Amino acid sequence: MKDLVIDLEAEKNEILKRYRALLRACKSTLQKGDKRMIRKAFDMALESHKDMRRKSGEPYIYHPIAVAQIAAEEIGLGTTSIVCALLHDVVEDTDVALDDIEREFGKKVAKIIDGLTKISGVFDTNSSLQAENFRKMLLTLADDVRVILIKLADRLHNMRTMEFMPRDKQLKLSSETVYLYAPLAHRLGLYAIKSELEDLSMKYMERETYQLIKKKLNEKKAEREKFIRDFIDPVKKVLQGQGLEADVFGRPKSINSIWNKMKKKSIPFEEVYDLFAIRIILDSPPEHEKADCWKAYSIVTDLYRPNPDRLRDWISSPKANGYESLHTTVMGPKGQWVEVQIRTTRMNEIAEKGFAAHWKYKESSTDSGLDQWVQKVREMLKNPDSNALDFIDDFKMNLFSDEIFIFTPKGALIQLPLNATALDFAFEIHTDVGASCIGAKVNHKLVPLSYKLQNGDQVEIITSGKQTPKEDWLNFVVTAKAKAKIKSALKEAKRKIAEDGKEILERKLKSLKITYNSENIHKLSYYFKLGSTQDLFYNVAKGLIDMKHLKEYQLSEKVIENKPQDKIEADQVQSLLRNIKAKDSDMLLIGEDMQKIDYKLANCCNPIPGDDVFGFITVSDGIKIHRTNCPNAAKLMANYGYRIVKARWTNQQELAFLTGLRIRGIDDVGLINKLTTVISNDFKVNMRSITVDSDNGIFEGSIMVYVNDTQHLEDLVKKLKQVRGVTSVDRFDSIAEKAS
Repeated sequence: MKDLVIDLEAEKNEILKRYRALLRACKSTLQKGDKRMIRKAFDMALESHKDMRRKSGEPYIYHPIAVAQIAAEEIGLGTTSIVCALLHDVVEDTDVALDDIEREFGKKVAKIIDGLTKISGVFDTNSSLQAENFRKMLLTLADDVRVILIKLADRLHNMRTMEFMPRDKQLKLSSETVYLYAPLAHRLGLYAIKSELEDLSMKYMERETYQLIKKKLNEKKAEREKFIRDFIDPVKKVLQGQGLEADVFGRPKSINSIWNKMKKKSIPFEEVYDLFAIRIILDSPPEHEKADCWKAYSIVTDLYRPNPDRLRDWISSPKANGYESLHTTVMGPKGQWVEVQIRTTRMNEIAEKGFAAHWKYKESSTDSGLDQWVQKVREMLKNPDSNALDFIDDFKMNLFSDEIFIFTPKGALIQLPLNATALDFAFEIHTDVGASCIGAKVNHKLVPLSYKLQNGDQVEIITSGKQTPKEDWLNFVVTAKAKAKIKSALKEAKRKIAEDGKEILERKLKSLKITYNSENIHKLSYYFKLGSTQDLFYNVAKGLIDMKHLKEYQLSEKVIENKPQDKIEADQVQSLLRNIKAKDSDMLLIGEDMQKIDYKLANCCNPIPGDDVFGFITVSDGIKIHRTNCPNAAKLMANYGYRIVKARWTNQQELAFLTGLRIRGIDDVGLINKLTTVISNDFKVNMRSITVDSDNGIFEGSIMVYVNDTQHLEDLVKKLKQVRGVTSVDRFDSIAEKAS
């Protein structure tokens, strides 16, 4: 860092100013003695971090104060959380130990801070440290959800102040955020924080697109505000006339949600009509809430014609995270669709502040979906032997999914994620019911286990004492609970078979005069390319490894190194990292000092020169290059940050890279001829394949072409768009294309 001239007096005043602002934010929740407690935490944080500075050069203490401010103001947490937010980095980054925290602030605070402190220490390479840290945080969620809420506040502040970090750090944090933290915020009902986290991630991962949408939103701001005024004035008048107290306003959609819509529908920004939503917030007493919301709905739909397919009623059946609201889409005065959200002040606070507000109103609501969800997380965490990465994948899958409501034969309501099957429902009722399930009756009709349930189905499960969980069940269950229980049962069954295999192997080795000891067992596992000794015993029991194979092993024994599998993988990763500096190649610069090295281009995103890229070290395939906006990038960076290396293109020679273009348009005689002429004559580009589909005058084609770099590709796209009849030309990822 350059030598900064620091005005300590000014900084001291700024710290005090920020501390006072924090106290003002907590004012509504403060009770006797709370202020003293917060002051004590602030003093400890100030003292502990006194010599530390952030990347921007600011005093480090600004960060804990800001995290505490977000926890108080934007999430609505109380004193304990404010204390924990102020101290959240103290144990990790300074000399203060967890025991000191417990002595000063009690067991509760110490436990939360322990949940917020990253795990340090050595892990085997097959396990991801990020995943382990995340699991640790969730373990504490089972006791205290405040850990996650403070972690979200911490992540939000880090994302807001990330401009001073190196590019690879920005990408890693953004990937983790979009992969885990945004879905968590969504699940806990913190919609404002979820949207901001997604927008901030996009700002770093898709820089150009983000700035472009932001610029276009600003250009149309005045026009949009006038439209909103014209739309809401008549609504306000009628609401007042009917004696309904309401706040009516327009709220812009987040940049990320606009971008998702553009991608999903393959449309340009100009064709995204619902750039904002109209919100009607009613000031209603609890006993009139439902009736008032429907009254407001009928007022809106009298004034504007509704789209009958777009009514969402989360008032009668709230979402699992407690969200209640009535959504409808109506045709506005200028012939464009407008989303209208109707809710009361209480519902709005739950929508904005999620979990924290949910506790505040808990007395009035029955056992809510949110409590049930936390209960599910607890059950998942009870599965002791699940791999942290599998756990996080299963967990994540259940964060974002929409819910469907299913009835038991007696009419009890059970919430399941969208696409849940009859088998998911069985496991939801009870593990034993799931494990012995052979079929189900849905609305009194017999269906198989893999039957996908629809909203409102009534389901009765049929069981049999002879049934046991099968491997292929994992292909169609979607809930984390069912997956974990099936995996656990399969593991147990495999363990029993492996025990038999162990005895068989012992006998066979004895007859070959090979000593039965752990060293030889590891060697055998490695020879047969098996991940663990249990797999070895299992394969022996199943007859997949017999005397003939063991004799072959005996002959080749001399060349086998005595290394367990995880050690071998660790060595491979390490040697690859060392080789980065030794290899020579003419194309791609990789690594901290940007040495040239061998690499492969990932099939999932087909990067071409000019794309923003990173390198990922694979165990068996060397270094693979991915685009930073590759469909798999977020997962790789979030879970395997330690395997990511910086990468960028040098000025390469004229080499050709494969990429795909999707062309849509109005079918016209000779259109294909025109397109191929542009590609092969004007641009001297080789085509690998072309598939064309024409349906009622609409033309859609996919072309795989070889280009030199992004500039070459952009010029080609521009030229293709000029062909008469072509309405859109988009690049696509070949593998992701097939998957979808």
